[in-house]
Amino acid sequence: MYKSKGYRKLGRTSAHRKALLRNQTTDLLVHGEIITTVEKAKEVRKVAEKTITLGKKGDLAARRRAAAYLRPINISEDQTILQKLFDEIAPGYADRKGGYTRIIKLGTRRGDNAELAKIELV
Repeated sequence: MYKSKGYRKLGRTSAHRKALLRNQTTDLLVHGEIITTVEKAKEVRKVAEKTITLGKKGDLAARRRAAAYLRPINISEDQTILQKLFDEIAPGYADRKGGYTRIIKLGTRRGDNAELAKIELV
């Protein structure tokens, strides 16, 4: 038997996989939910929960680490994703110790029969 690496490779190179997780995590925080495959959703959950935990810390170092990871998106004219994370999303989970996301299986995709899931913020 072999030892598990603790993450899924998702059939991509490391740079492509990191970009995919970064984009999907940012979209999850912007929209509150995304639809993707089950395997990708499980990987996005790991990253998103760590990012929300950074938001709960709220100090300058946590803000810089989150800014280095998330894509720089303006949600509205006067609000960025970083401001939304630290001002709206993270304070909502102040009394929660984890489990900020929920994965709901949706069935299979018509084209390639891949298992689809919706990942959403709780």
